Amino acid sequence: MDYALISRSTVPIYTLPGTKIVKEGRSFTAIADEGLYGMGVRLTGEEQNGYLPILTHYGYPGYICAEAVIRKNLGEMKSREEKRLCAVDATFADITNEPSVDGVILISLPKGALVQLNRFDTGTAWAEISLLDGQRGYIRKQFLQEKLFSQCGLWETALPQRPAIMDEASFRAGVVNEAKKYLGVQYRWGGKSTLGLDCSGLTSMCYMLHGALIYRDASIEPGFPIREIPLADKLPGDLLYFPGHIALYMGDGRYIHSTGLEGSGGVVINSLEPGAKDYRADLAENIYAAGSLFAGEEKL
Repeated sequence: MDYALISRSTVPIYTLPGTKIVKEGRSFTAIADEGLYGMGVRLTGEEQNGYLPILTHYGYPGYICAEAVIRKNLGEMKSREEKRLCAVDATFADITNEPSVDGVILISLPKGALVQLNRFDTGTAWAEISLLDGQRGYIRKQFLQEKLFSQCGLWETALPQRPAIMDEASFRAGVVNEAKKYLGVQYRWGGKSTLGLDCSGLTSMCYMLHGALIYRDASIEPGFPIREIPLADKLPGDLLYFPGHIALYMGDGRYIHSTGLEGSGGVVINSLEPGAKDYRADLAENIYAAGSLFAGEEKL
């Protein structure tokens, strides 16, 4: 069993097989990323202290609690990926045992969690899904969106990307609108869910939900589809890079990001324009790069 599916709503992915790092007698979180329900991982070694070393489908390594996953073989992983999977498109969505608001809640899932769709045309406002434990459940149709990204990078050598983006303008508008859905979500170090997310958690999730797998952290890295462009050429949907920080450009000098700054503490919109009331000089004066999915030979 070289693979696994995440069976909890959210689960931390750590930099080491443990939950904290001790520095000078003080404890700090070892969280680097977050896994969401239904997403797959590849197991890269043996269990250590109750944690498994893993690699995510977007190429990010870490350690995950062994009790938070269901182990699968390659055939099972490929079979699931070929099924009709959908991503949750709500801050949180309850999965109930009946297509009714008074059904028993089986699990509550955050935005981006993956579920297997059985029936969409139920004659009601509810879609029927299959949960990882074998139970049948129901979720409101309005809380589902098509899964546009591939997880086959878990067993293939190349990082998969959406085969084609039919319209660049639609993609750009789509990731900006996706980011707006996270407005007000708190900042959480290493987070990637509607419980809390960090700067690169926000940008990578918005791109992932629209079919593009980009680097999880706040930098432009080889082997991933974002390429540096001149700052003057940035368009809505492009990425802005600051020392240790990343944001999504919205156009008209405005950007959306998840920030831990006191007074913000989460996903907010700020401006690059000095005269704007939401201008942040500490970021605007230190922006060092812009990156685009639509640069040069890497255009999808």
